[in-house]
Amino acid sequence: MTGRKSNLDTRLKKANEYVNHGYKENGGLIPSISGLSLYIGCSRSSLYNYAHESEEFSDLLETVKAIQENELINKGLSGEFNATITKLMLANHGYSDKQQVEQNNHVRVDFNKPLSALFEDD
Repeated sequence: MTGRKSNLDTRLKKANEYVNHGYKENGGLIPSISGLSLYIGCSRSSLYNYAHESEEFSDLLETVKAIQENELINKGLSGEFNATITKLMLANHGYSDKQQVEQNNHVRVDFNKPLSALFEDD
């Protein structure tokens, strides 16, 4: 267990470096989970495993997503990022340009009246 803990501590330190502008120093425009996995030298699935083991690592993954979302919004609005790509990436953060229309049609049928009453003029 000590080896796993030591490995987690080392990866946690590297992940903190990545979040604190390491992604920029490595040529990234925004942080990403895939960028983090390359930076610290492990697979994406290992990142998620570390997140299950460590609340601090889980928080770091959430920070990566939050920084990414913030950068996309700000640089998308300023025109620094391509609008189409920004829109596509923001969809991963729950944003959408779809309008959702709900329609409720209620039909009331009174079964106490005879069927002929449906065809009578009022």
